[in-house]
Formats: sequence, structure tokens, C-alpha cells
Amino acid sequence: MCKKVQIVTILLLTLLFGFQGLAQDWANLKKYAEANASLEKPSKGEKRVVFMGNSITEKWSKYSTDFFSENPYVNRGISGQVSSQMLLRFRPDVIALQPAVVVISAGTNDIAQNQGPISLEGIAGNIFSMVELAEANGIEVVIAAVLPANSYSWRPEIKPADSIIALNKMIKSYALKNNIVYVDYYEPMVNERKGLKKEYGRDSVHPGPEGYKVMEALVREAIAKALIEK
Repeated sequence: MCKKVQIVTILLLTLLFGFQGLAQDWANLKKYAEANASLEKPSKGEKRVVFMGNSITEKWSKYSTDFFSENPYVNRGISGQVSSQMLLRFRPDVIALQPAVVVISAGTNDIAQNQGPISLEGIAGNIFSMVELAEANGIEVVIAAVLPANSYSWRPEIKPADSIIALNKMIKSYALKNNIVYVDYYEPMVNERKGLKKEYGRDSVHPGPEGYKVMEALVREAIAKALIEK
């Protein structure tokens, strides 16, 4: 399948997801609509970076305000979101903002089945579709590993640890194969039970201030690497 056909396919799938939840704004497109409209275009020489993700990304601004205020970083995380919702809002919340780099963090809410069951291949496919949309628009990509978690407080019946490991292997393999920067949050933050280290987390899933410090050091390096390609 040629690249042009792949992009058309991605856009058609994006439209399909949109029609399924249009009345309820399923992907929460309105959340950042006003902020996006008021955000000026990147200034000359500015290397804007958009962070696309879920609550782990959204709460980053709360627990580490300087990270975003002192850098040309734009936070577009939405709590609870799965990868298909992020794919649907990728154009208004990423492409339209004209970043040099996008950091994509997705997967844990899919494994938690926040919007129903989905295969690991389906999750990975949504992430890879975001990558292809970014590349088609001249945006460099950093794909983030899913953070470790061995339980979900809101879905205690799900045991996510091994699924996270498997998904991360798929993401890393894709990144290596396609020369995309991969930022590994998992290995430095995992404990002996395949969960999030206590000193880094507010709970079993979400980082606290110390966890975000670890992530910041890693993602700064990843962004710098991606910008070399720009």
C-alpha cells in the first residue's frame, strides 16, 4: 500500500470514529478548542512540542508547571482517553498547532478498557496511525512507552502488567523499524512486581512529582534527538 493510500485510509478511519460519537463529542474536541484558537503560530526559530496523551500527560502541567511554562511545550492530554479518541483529535490538537515535534503517550486506558475491549494490535495501530499523520505533516515524533502498572483502581478486575509489557515491545519494535524516537519511561520506573515504583507514583498508575522528574529528563533527551532530524 502506497503512502498516499495509507494516509487516506487513516483519515477515513478518523472520520468513522468521529461519526460514532459526534453528538456527544466523544473525543472531547471542545476541551482545547478555545486554547487552540488563541495559540499563536510558532515564532521564527521556535521548536514547539505538543504532548498528546491521557491523564498522565494532562496532570503533568499540575505537578511540574515549570516544565511547560519555561519551554515551548503544549500540553494536550485528556484524562481517561484511549488511543482512538486521541487519533480523532490529532488534527486539531496537534497538526493545527504546527509543532516541530509531537510526543505521543497512549495505551494504558485502552488496556483498562475505558471504552470497551480492544486488542493490543488495535491499540498499537491507533498509535502508529498518529505517527503516520504526524509524518505526513512534517512533524517529528517521539513515541513514549506505557508506564508500568499492575492494577487499576477503577477496573480492579483487570491485571494490566503483562499487557503493558507486550504493548511496549510492539511500540519499541515499530519505532526501531521506522527510525522513530522511542522514549522508555517503563524501565526506570518499574518495580519488582511489574508495577510503578512507589516513590514515583501518586497511585498505581499516575506519576507524582518525583516520577515526572524522571520522565522529564528522559523526554528532553528524546525531543533533542527528534529535533536533529528536523
